[in-house]
Amino acid sequence: MPEQTIFSLSAIVALVPSSLLPLRKDHSRDMIFWLVLVVAVAGPVNWVLASMAGAWRTDLSTTLWVTVAATMAIFAFITILTRETWRLTPLISAYMVVLGILAAVWSQAPHKPLAAASGGWIGVHISVSVATYALVTIAAVAALAAFLQERALKRKRPTALTRLLPSVADCEWLLVRLLVLGEIVLAMGLVSGMALQYGETGTLLVLDHKTILTITTFVVIGGLLIAHFKTGLRGRKAARIVLLAYLLLTLGYPGIKFVTDVILA
Repeated sequence: MPEQTIFSLSAIVALVPSSLLPLRKDHSRDMIFWLVLVVAVAGPVNWVLASMAGAWRTDLSTTLWVTVAATMAIFAFITILTRETWRLTPLISAYMVVLGILAAVWSQAPHKPLAAASGGWIGVHISVSVATYALVTIAAVAALAAFLQERALKRKRPTALTRLLPSVADCEWLLVRLLVLGEIVLAMGLVSGMALQYGETGTLLVLDHKTILTITTFVVIGGLLIAHFKTGLRGRKAARIVLLAYLLLTLGYPGIKFVTDVILA
């Protein structure tokens, strides 16, 4: 079995226990939870460190694994700082398992070296882009959790999952703060991207698919935040807008790589 496949399977297996937390009878942030979360973070992070020890890779599989590693690491950090975020662990981990499986499936796609870029802007831009996508991913999961909780309340049919998830109010509290932070980081990403573009071509902005989708995402998130603070927009409408913003960002980040590395390869 190729070494890359072993790394991928190990990282996926590391994520599985945290996705099964609703099966536990005792739902609490105890030692077992923290051990499971540490394993879920360590698996993808070790995959990224081992796979990119020599140079940054830009293929679809690596992009997905970097997304998984960054999302789990940032989620663990937020979980330490806040009281109820840990309850999103099953949804986050289950989604990361899906991304990990997709990354393993497309691991045979061509590996493209990182193109040379001017100065240190490329490192800044990559770091900011990864952090933005991870933050919006967690925000999208919080929006989904709020949607599931609201539906369970209306139907008066709680499930093992909804009993573990944060309340609607807690989801919305986390969602708004993640979106504010994500909007700030996304703005930094746009600025670093323009600096990178200017260093390479002498032009600040090139309206390609990625740029258009990223700017649209910035506008959608900004509009949602303004509506929330001005009119109190929340609930299912807010959740749908967050998921739309996440879809746009997904099309502009791993979506572009899927087209170039898989469809057009």
